[in-house]
Amino acid sequence: MDIILASGSPRRRELLSRAQLTFTVISVDIDETPYQDESPKDYIVRMVAAKAEAATTQLNKQLKNNEDHSSYLYQSLLSQPIILLTSDTIGVLPDGKTVLVKPNNREDAYHMWQQMSDSTHEVWTAVQATQLSILSTHCKHAHQSDYDSDNEQVLQVVNQQQIIERTEVTFIALTAEMMSEYWDSGEPADKAGGYGIQGLGAAWVSRINGSYTNVVGLPLAQTLALIKDMSNDACD
Repeated sequence: MDIILASGSPRRRELLSRAQLTFTVISVDIDETPYQDESPKDYIVRMVAAKAEAATTQLNKQLKNNEDHSSYLYQSLLSQPIILLTSDTIGVLPDGKTVLVKPNNREDAYHMWQQMSDSTHEVWTAVQATQLSILSTHCKHAHQSDYDSDNEQVLQVVNQQQIIERTEVTFIALTAEMMSEYWDSGEPADKAGGYGIQGLGAAWVSRINGSYTNVVGLPLAQTLALIKDMSNDACD
């Protein structure tokens, strides 16, 4: 069973590569704006589901329009079921309600960091594994209603599983100078909570409780277990 990682994050690609898995990467673009009063769990579950839906639509377009029928991705889509992985990482403040996503600008980052300074927040990562197959040729769970009306080859969802991993992260007390220098480094802009524990942001972390790779962006051991469970559930 082939794996497709639907993520533009180089950190997730690097972590999954450490497991010596063969996988293909595609990028998806969705609106990641939290709804008003949306809980962290509702938000992160919605994100991974929306990414999976967008990726499936993108793959179906590629399957329909791809003229290079010898490409690895095209042949993978035709030959067997695939596991589509989507993931989303957020920070959550001690109130259990405030979601920390990627900062929009310097002021936004400062506001987040001031709330995280000298305290413990949580990092949540949701991972969704979606099993896709073409028509009913690979799994009994496929539904006739999912078929294309013109009987074209269409990828459909035959199984989905989600996990959410949480890690506690404690920051040292941050000064205005520290925040200014860190923002100017360019590292915080594309990271949930505005810091990277695998980079310069490590200097702010006094301790963690839980999965380190979860804070980086993909809880690796838990993701591998999810892939194994999905593979075991797949039909021959």
